[in-house]
Amino acid sequence: PPPTSSVSPPPSEAASPPPSSTPSLTPPSTSTPSPPAPRSPGTPSPPPPPSRNSGTPSPPSPPSSSSGVSPGLVIGIAVGGVAILLVLSLLFICCQKKRRRRRDDGEIYYAPPPPPPGPPKDHPHGGQQYRWPQNPPPRVDQYGAILPNPTPPVTAWRPPSSEDSPMPSMPPPPPPPPFMSSSGGSGSNNSGSENPLPPPSPGIALGFTKSKFTYEELARATDGFSNANLLGQGGFGYVHRGVLPNGTEVAVKQLKAGSGQGEREFQAEVEIISRVHHKHLVSLVGYCISGTTRMLVYEFVPNNTLEFHLHGKGRPTMDWPTRMIIALGSAKGLAYLHEDCNPKIIHRDIKAANILLDFKFEAKVADFGLAKFFSDVNTHVSTRVMGTFGYLAPEYASSGKLTEKSDVFSFGVMLLELISGHRPVGSSYAEDSLVEWARPLLSRALEDGTFNNLVDPRLQKEYNHNEMARMVACAAACVRHSARRRPRMSQIVRALEGESLLSDLNEGMRPGQSNVYSSYGGSSDYDASHYNEDMKRLRRA
Repeated sequence: PPPTSSVSPPPSEAASPPPSSTPSLTPPSTSTPSPPAPRSPGTPSPPPPPSRNSGTPSPPSPPSSSSGVSPGLVIGIAVGGVAILLVLSLLFICCQKKRRRRRDDGEIYYAPPPPPPGPPKDHPHGGQQYRWPQNPPPRVDQYGAILPNPTPPVTAWRPPSSEDSPMPSMPPPPPPPPFMSSSGGSGSNNSGSENPLPPPSPGIALGFTKSKFTYEELARATDGFSNANLLGQGGFGYVHRGVLPNGTEVAVKQLKAGSGQGEREFQAEVEIISRVHHKHLVSLVGYCISGTTRMLVYEFVPNNTLEFHLHGKGRPTMDWPTRMIIALGSAKGLAYLHEDCNPKIIHRDIKAANILLDFKFEAKVADFGLAKFFSDVNTHVSTRVMGTFGYLAPEYASSGKLTEKSDVFSFGVMLLELISGHRPVGSSYAEDSLVEWARPLLSRALEDGTFNNLVDPRLQKEYNHNEMARMVACAAACVRHSARRRPRMSQIVRALEGESLLSDLNEGMRPGQSNVYSSYGGSSDYDASHYNEDMKRLRRA
């Protein structure tokens, strides 16, 4: 048979092996290819694996048990984390609670047990009232627990203000009791010794600002304004001694009914004295307005008045050094009113009864019920002449024309009382007043330096001659008829202290005008005859 062709048929497309992912191209062989290997007719060749770039995706392989996390484990971890956070939150809250309690214990609950005794049963609120130094006492804490009210120690107490302890509501106070009838049942004396706690009344101790008292408080302090506590009667009204619940002694001055000195004078005095503070002026403690009743509460000056010690019956003779101390102290107090207060203050009722004395006989000027303001330039003209007969300045007695020189004249009359021991008016001399009796004696004493006819005979010539000369010169200068020729009170103070020459009292005057009679001439704005006529007219009134 003829030889077959050496060229083998091309393999089928299905039987061809898969191409390599990275096929290598080989050049075609020129040699005759070898015939394919014989196949077994019974065993078909397996199909080749699908090509990698075929569009049929391969099924996913099952997860391996060695690298996966089970759902139960995840849930357990989450639950554990939440539990840990909850425990930490509870611990934090507990720590905060303990710290807060510890701070509260250190700041609020400082009173040692047992608590001190409570206030008196008649306290208007029935319980203790305190001012807390930092925070108010708690009532309920943040968890709803009721906290007890702590009781501070007694030393932490201070008098509450009128807003803290209002007085209980009560009907309007009754009218004042009669002054001449004693009353022992309207109130009790609260001396403060039976009650260890301070009283609830505001501002009851000296040194506080002025306080407003109720009528009931002052009635209790004065034992119902009893006659036993009546200190005297001044131009403003009756004065009673009182004892406040803390033991402080006061002088309660009540406006005299029908005196003509009503609300205007009262309000003026409260306003004035509340701003005046001086060693030789009586201090105002408080006041009371109850209906038509008005009262002033002053510090109590224990040793009575200059009038009591100088003119009182059965009193021992006041020695000269004591008289000098009183003259100098009262001059300083009056100089403060005239020259250191703004606006200046005129007393208008300087007299021995308004000079209060302590146990060292230091003088305090009292009774500002007649005080008035005036400006630096204008002269105040009063519609009513007020004052005490025998002390009134000539120009004031005639016309009501008022300057600080009116007080200077009254002070000169008081110096004449200290020098002579005589009252401003009396039957011991034929003249109408002490001033008219003393004028010729003052002139003679200033000329020859002899004071025997002028000086109080009870002194028995036991006085310092230089001090007497200074006081006589001051008295003569103060009682000059011409107001503009009288010295200022500061000049009087320096002259009494010996810090200036007596000739300084004649400052601004021409030679010859310093004599006590110098103002009697035509140049005088007020002469002696007019003065005597005015004094007689006032005495008849």
